[in-house]
Amino acid sequence: MSTIEFNQLWKEKLLNRFLTYVKIYSTSDAESETTPSTERQWDIAKYITQELKNIGLEDVSIDDHGYIMGYVPSNLENDSQPTIGFISHYDTSPDFSGENVKPQVWENYDGSDLVLNQTSGFTLSPSKFESLKKYIGQTLITTDGNTLLGADDKAGCAEIVTAAEYLIAHPEIKHGRIAVGFTPDEEIGRGAHKFDVAKFGAEFAYTMDGGEVGELEYENFNAAGAVVKIHGLSVHPGYAFGKMVNAALLAAEFIHMLPANETPATTKGFDGFYHLMDVTADISEAKLQYIIRDHDEEKYEARKKIMEEKIAEFNQKHGEGTAEIEIKEQYRNMKQQFEGKMHIVDLAAKAMKEAGIEPKIKAIRGGTDGAQLSYMGLPCPNIFAGGINFHGPYEYVALESMMKATEVIVNIVKA
Repeated sequence: MSTIEFNQLWKEKLLNRFLTYVKIYSTSDAESETTPSTERQWDIAKYITQELKNIGLEDVSIDDHGYIMGYVPSNLENDSQPTIGFISHYDTSPDFSGENVKPQVWENYDGSDLVLNQTSGFTLSPSKFESLKKYIGQTLITTDGNTLLGADDKAGCAEIVTAAEYLIAHPEIKHGRIAVGFTPDEEIGRGAHKFDVAKFGAEFAYTMDGGEVGELEYENFNAAGAVVKIHGLSVHPGYAFGKMVNAALLAAEFIHMLPANETPATTKGFDGFYHLMDVTADISEAKLQYIIRDHDEEKYEARKKIMEEKIAEFNQKHGEGTAEIEIKEQYRNMKQQFEGKMHIVDLAAKAMKEAGIEPKIKAIRGGTDGAQLSYMGLPCPNIFAGGINFHGPYEYVALESMMKATEVIVNIVKA
């Protein structure tokens, strides 16, 4: 039975909050060494912090690295319940532009093509994205075809803040202390690096950072980032014979040394991959940025070793020091952290069923802050936030999906 009555007022609160968030430019930057990685993330961080204060959360804080925490106080007379938490990230992916986002709202979607941009003709079509057919009759929020939307994970941010506001406005819903947290830089694998678990004070938490309605995940990729640098030698092309070493051509050669059938586009399920994210190259220097992913720990370690072996093989052919690689750990599969703690997952599944949702428990082909947090002592499964087609101009989210996610938060709290 539903525990939250989402009247028009609360629907509008959720929608308007989300539209406000996505218009704030907050893309992260993997090249930066600061936290947050971009100065622009402070704009949304400060906005959310003030919003939490305005709606009545207690002990609201933002630290020097942009991590936001706040608390919905317990309304139990004798509170022996553990503090539970909800977490989302406010940065957006650098995979596609997140600047000057112009969200569009399509009420009562009829299942036809949506021309998102009349000038360019950019179209979101169910013939290309069949998942659109699931949302006929619902309210869709899309891009204008020039940017990503930012539902990853500003949908999660909006759902958590709206649920907190709803709980404060409805004291008849009895609950213990609820912690909420918002992080920078999740999209570049550093969202939990400086998260103060002890300060957060929750026994367990949930990231609201999944996709379609029903997703519930406590298993994810092991993940690393790899940067390959290739050094060339630039000379005048008229006098290059026997002298020039073209780093751009060498980069193309190295790219083809990795298995062509082990990329995101050629794998699914529990299959791992190597993903070439970015290439910058000229005659003198080339830089290749990869991510390495695998659910299986042994296969994951083998993938890292293969990358290093390919560099050694490359240098043996072209000369020592021609190529170098730096591999950095990003996060680990959190599955083993839930041994003996499956009640945390069961609680979320029960909350979904009470909202009329069939839980879809599966492994994430990606990662969340929860993966790192689980290893830091805060068990943290991932729950759907509703967005579809993340990290690109075809991204969209249904308002009804966001409402369901907010309802699930309230159901967990009540339980």
